[in-house]
Amino acid sequence: MPMRLKTEIPELTGIAEWVNGEAKKEDLLGKPILVHFWSISCGICKESLPDVNKMREEYPQLQFVGVHMPRSEKDLAIDPVKDTITKYELTHPQAIDNTHTVVDRFENQFVPAFYLFDASGVLRHRSAGEKALKLLKNPLERVLNEEEKEAE
Repeated sequence: MPMRLKTEIPELTGIAEWVNGEAKKEDLLGKPILVHFWSISCGICKESLPDVNKMREEYPQLQFVGVHMPRSEKDLAIDPVKDTITKYELTHPQAIDNTHTVVDRFENQFVPAFYLFDASGVLRHRSAGEKALKLLKNPLERVLNEEEKEAE
């Protein structure tokens, strides 16, 4: 069963390796957060990576954290994951979670998967699969609008 809505963001510790800097829970709080699970062996994931980058540019007030979730023994090789991160210009923090430590904390089973947290670190939306990005748009706008209103 996936993480329930209104759950607090779990710790992002126990990672095999971080690329583009480590994302610590305490540093993320204060701004909305999007955690994106993906895998090097997932074709849909690779197709969506340019869209994730586009979102990162469109929503600078949103913090992005990628989590590479291996789906097979072959996915455990770190260098090909790093090469993919470079190739697709994923400049936000990327966790290589070879032991599924963070994956298990999120109770995540799917790639691609997106978990949207508000600025206080509370899960507001989750979506997975081929249409995950489209399903994310309205909840994302809602969370960002709430943040803008609170800032006024």
